[in-house]
Amino acid sequence: MNYYETLGVSQSANDDEIKKAYRKLAMKYHPDKNKGDKDAETKFKEINEAYETLKDSQKKAAYDRYGHDAYKNANGNGFSPGGFSSEEFSFEFGADSPFSDIFEGFFGGAKRSARGSRAEMRGNDLRYDATITLEEAFRGKDIELKLRTNVKCTDCNGHGSEGGVKPKACPSCHGSGRMRFSQGFFMVEKTCTSCNGTGQIMENSCKTCRGAGRVGKLRTLNVTIPAGIEDGAKIRLSGEGEAGLRSGASGDLYIFVSVRHHQLFRREGNLIHCDIPISLVTAALGGEVEVPTIEGKKAVVKIPAGTQSGQILKLRGRGMSIIRNSLRGDMLVHAIVETPVNLTENQKKLLQEFAKEDHTQPKTEGFFAKVREFWQEL
Repeated sequence: MNYYETLGVSQSANDDEIKKAYRKLAMKYHPDKNKGDKDAETKFKEINEAYETLKDSQKKAAYDRYGHDAYKNANGNGFSPGGFSSEEFSFEFGADSPFSDIFEGFFGGAKRSARGSRAEMRGNDLRYDATITLEEAFRGKDIELKLRTNVKCTDCNGHGSEGGVKPKACPSCHGSGRMRFSQGFFMVEKTCTSCNGTGQIMENSCKTCRGAGRVGKLRTLNVTIPAGIEDGAKIRLSGEGEAGLRSGASGDLYIFVSVRHHQLFRREGNLIHCDIPISLVTAALGGEVEVPTIEGKKAVVKIPAGTQSGQILKLRGRGMSIIRNSLRGDMLVHAIVETPVNLTENQKKLLQEFAKEDHTQPKTEGFFAKVREFWQEL
């Protein structure tokens, strides 16, 4: 069997041509599309064996020079260069495995890229939890964050090397960032320990960051929490996260905002709710009461005569700030009519006299009329 003929390419084919030919044949002869077809299974093994050799520059060079003799007795476990024995059919699950391409074609999965194949790696995203008061959410707030994280090394400008020397491919993993070894009937893949998955070795490493291009540091950052922000809101600061490895892009910083419970006010979107107790006399005769507002001032609310407990009175434009807007929501005042307690004998007599002549409670009369109708229907 000639590996080039198996894949249908010439010996001068480049890596992209070899990979393209492999993917086309692998999808055609994959066992999932040819269940029970022994010939297709055999063909599938052959094209994987061929691809495993030709995709690796060192294996390909040895094959071009010595042919199949280059792999005779390479190991004693019966595995061919493709990771298959003559008796067993097994998958490789590494990010660089040829099956990553097959899975993408068959199942529509996102193509997995080997993080270790890139010398420049993005930094991690960071999270900061900020707890503020309702008044601060109304006004907005400037906060100072102190984060211990990795920042770009200033001595090497984030490159990881002294004098701008470029890194070289890791000799252990040949730049892939992954190492493979056989274990029983499977090929096991793990991160290369020589380059820590970067795929490259820095021969002239920066003494400050030891080739990482970043160093740990306590960082101070000033952030503005906008007026009108809601509880549970998330603020994303692009590029303010952890510095990337060897000039890689920085991650993002996410600020999660929590607003404390307030003893007087309740927020609902841009509305502010407030319960205001009023006397029985004020509710009956009407009047005015002073109420606090979220900005720390006072507002006068007119109480109409005959106000019922739970009735809502609106103060327009005295509610919560609207984010990125000069307007404000409304404030809703909930009237809570208080029942008098600790009455004197004279007050009790007055109320009893009032009750004898009381014909001013339409809700009470309407309710008991419905009750009588309900009982009559039973």
